[in-house]
Amino acid sequence: MEKIPVYFMPGLAASTKIFENIKLPKDRFEMFFLEWFLPEGDEPIEAYAKRMAEGIRHEDPVLIGVSFGGVLVQEMAKVVKARKVIIISSVKCNGEFPRRMRFAKMTHAYRIFPTSLMQRVDWLAKLAVGNNMITRRLNLYEKYLSVRDKKYLDWAFKTIINWSCTEPAQGVIHIHGDADEVFPPKYIKNFIPVKGGTHIMIINKAKWLNENLPRLILGE
Repeated sequence: MEKIPVYFMPGLAASTKIFENIKLPKDRFEMFFLEWFLPEGDEPIEAYAKRMAEGIRHEDPVLIGVSFGGVLVQEMAKVVKARKVIIISSVKCNGEFPRRMRFAKMTHAYRIFPTSLMQRVDWLAKLAVGNNMITRRLNLYEKYLSVRDKKYLDWAFKTIINWSCTEPAQGVIHIHGDADEVFPPKYIKNFIPVKGGTHIMIINKAKWLNENLPRLILGE
């Protein structure tokens, strides 16, 4: 039986390490991982998605994206014929953005986001020794966020805030945690809920995903 190619796209600035706990049956699926690269100037997401799609080496792949990666795979599906498009901890259109993101678009507040701090997350972790929760979160950022180029970060925040998609694409499978703090589920429609899932459930809800992704991919 020919294996189904499954391509994974991490979230904003994240490395493929976020998928380290995701295991699909090797007899049915072959896993591939896409990496962020630098945008070309003020590159539109459509053009960036087309360049990313050049890394797809198989016909009828499954595209799985997390957070901003979920936005990107939906754009990639416009130029790549995909067997399935699955998004995790993401949105299907800008109507699912929380109010703060709509406000950021209206006021252009994304222009003043301190992206330089994300470049110094290791330094911030050392400063946060007095707060265990902050330290743990910063350590996660240090481990899983690999793209710290300011040009990329500025582009990424501007691009997702200004995503022009107003209507969800047909057939997108949306998996979303009921405790997602970045994209609160009260703004999301037509999704598969994961109890207790936060925005980083690709890491800490891997068991649920490993149990359910094969079924969702195969349409069982």
